[in-house]
Amino acid sequence: MIPPLADSSAAAARRAFLARASGGLGAAALGALLPRGAVAAPPSSRWTGVVAPLHLPARAKRVIWLYMAGGMTHLDTFDHKPKLAEMNGQPMPESFTAGQQIAQLQGQQLRCLAPQHEFVRAGKSGQSISSIFPEIAGRIADRIAIVRSLHTEAINHDPAHTFMNTGGMVPGRPAAGSWLWYGLGCDAEDLPGFIVMVSTGAYGQRQPIAARQWHSGLLPSSFQGVEFRSKGDAVLYVRPPAGLAGQAAVVDAAARLDRMRDEVVDDPEIAARLAQYELAFRMQSSVPRLLDFSDETEETFTLYGTRGGDGSFASNCLLARRLAERGVRFIQLYHRDWDHHGAVRDHVKGTAAEVDRGAAALVEDLARRGMLDETIVVFATEFGRTPMAQGDGRDHHMKAFSGWLAGGGIRGGVSYGATDELGYGVAENPVTVHDLHATILNQLGIDHTRLTIRAQGRDYRLTDVHGHVVRGILS
Repeated sequence: MIPPLADSSAAAARRAFLARASGGLGAAALGALLPRGAVAAPPSSRWTGVVAPLHLPARAKRVIWLYMAGGMTHLDTFDHKPKLAEMNGQPMPESFTAGQQIAQLQGQQLRCLAPQHEFVRAGKSGQSISSIFPEIAGRIADRIAIVRSLHTEAINHDPAHTFMNTGGMVPGRPAAGSWLWYGLGCDAEDLPGFIVMVSTGAYGQRQPIAARQWHSGLLPSSFQGVEFRSKGDAVLYVRPPAGLAGQAAVVDAAARLDRMRDEVVDDPEIAARLAQYELAFRMQSSVPRLLDFSDETEETFTLYGTRGGDGSFASNCLLARRLAERGVRFIQLYHRDWDHHGAVRDHVKGTAAEVDRGAAALVEDLARRGMLDETIVVFATEFGRTPMAQGDGRDHHMKAFSGWLAGGGIRGGVSYGATDELGYGVAENPVTVHDLHATILNQLGIDHTRLTIRAQGRDYRLTDVHGHVVRGILS
């Protein structure tokens, strides 16, 4: 319900005076929120971003983040440790674990658990990749840069997700996708600049993914990510209700009421609300066209192993490519099937099979369409898993994990960083979450230290006060 415009003309006058005195309290608050020289996203026009011109030469235009939610085990996927195999079943040396934060294994007898699958040398570059990823190994090994020295500050899922997405463990800061939409704008006239999709597999414990993982935080709410559902209506409440006539007039009337209210309260969120009304109206025609896969070729369906719309990770990868073609700035695909506290041998193989073909197909499809050079594909998780056994599974591990990147000026066929002989901690070229964010922003033409907002008496940025560009994976 829209609040009354004013309870009396005197009250309206007082509020109007306070709103506009010395430039307006609302304007002052917004000025504190936005970078110097920035303005709120106006209704009736496409937001083109506050970073203009770009700080750096841009190698990419967009990001597709393949998020392996649940904590993908690096030791069974991308970080081969023969020494760990030799020590299978033996006590974990205390020199590795003494004084370290351990999750559910705290206080228990710690024993080594060998890598559960063979590793192969893939591509001309000879990348070491687990055999449970035959498509990634066989088709795109020479296009990806594997980072084996990632580490994080959070040992449980929700704070680790929050840290990976926002650069901080405390909820309330903008997600990376919101930062990019805000900083660079969106090339799509009729779609959001930040879209999220979630798929669920048949293995592992399926941890929930809170919607605040794609929240705009301290930024205006118009930069919040929008979740597209994998089945049925992609976006709830966008489809016009049956029997509604004159919808444009209804939307216009609501907009006029909002503008009248803004004359009284001078609230910057009203402008965001107006922009969202208009975007939702345009999405009523753009989303059905987006989800009509009839223009795809049989070759493409075969490549992904899906005809689209079935809710699978592969289907979401195909949809991600279609969103990228339409100018969406940041696309994030969660597959929440990687929490393997038990039966890790069988379950990690099953989960890998759920994402292997789709991930490889996406990179290959972007490349054949000439889009990979301007698209950064990230394949990463919130943390790794322990080299110590948790029954026949692995526990949470924040000291080391692996991921890979491709496209957008990323050097293919390289491995960066290394862990110790048991895969417990980083031994060479450590990469923090802030470093990962700084590198992505760098490839998009943004100096990560300069994309900031002023709020709550201090400057905020995606990388907080940290972050270095990982030059070793750049071409």
